Parts: sequence; C-alpha cells; structure tokens
Amino acid sequence: MLPASSVHLLARVGEELVSHACWSTRWLQPGGLAPLRTAYVDAVATGPAHQGRGLGSLVMRRLAEEIRRYEIGGLCPARIAFYERLGWERWRGPLALRTSEGLRHTPDETAMILRTPRTPPLDLDALLTIEWRAWEPG
Repeated sequence: MLPASSVHLLARVGEELVSHACWSTRWLQPGGLAPLRTAYVDAVATGPAHQGRGLGSLVMRRLAEEIRRYEIGGLCPARIAFYERLGWERWRGPLALRTSEGLRHTPDETAMILRTPRTPPLDLDALLTIEWRAWEPG
C-alpha cells in the first residue's frame, strides 16, 4: 500500500506504461541532526518485457532531478548495485524506526540515501531513524 500523497513518475513507450517510480515525504533523522525532509522512494518498477533497456535508470535520474527541493532522498533497496550506479549511497550505520513506544532497531534492513543540494554534512556510520507508518510492521 502506498501513501495517498505519493508523487509518481511514469515512463511510457507509445501508450504503454513501461516503468514507474514514486516517493512520499518522510522524515529521516541521522544521528546528531534534526529530522530531514526526505523524498522517500516507495516503489520502482519496470515491466519485465522492458527491463535491461535503461528505463528504470531513466526514471530514477528524473526522480533525482525532481527531489532537489528535499533535504535528502531515501529508500530501502532491493538491488543495491542498481542504485549505487545512480549516485545513491548505502547507509553504513544502524537503522531504526521511531514509534510511539520509542526506537525499534531494524538490523536486517538496508537503507540508501541520495544527497541533494540541501543535504547537510552526514556521518554515514551514525544511527539513522525514520518514523513508523501505520501499514508497516511494528
């Protein structure tokens, strides 16, 4: 389930929808900093018949242009190498959800960030937290 406030980018070949990415506003908080207004990538997909043609990369490059007004981009990758090629950096430090009961550490998760012109200096080895969303396990 995606947030109602998601922004969607669509790639078409003719009339056919072939690739898609979307993001919503969330708040990542790197250790020692205030929460950062984050374009959090909720989904990226390219139809199987169109994979391997650079369409997913095209959509993600456009997404990078569109999120420049945010302080940072964030996502949990399925394919780390794909995002690294596009300038995303793997967060090396611990990860946690911010819940009403406090922090819930998520050691089995992987997070990546994309710096924007508004990104402050970051310590990629610090704790990184994000707010819990109602449909996430928690």
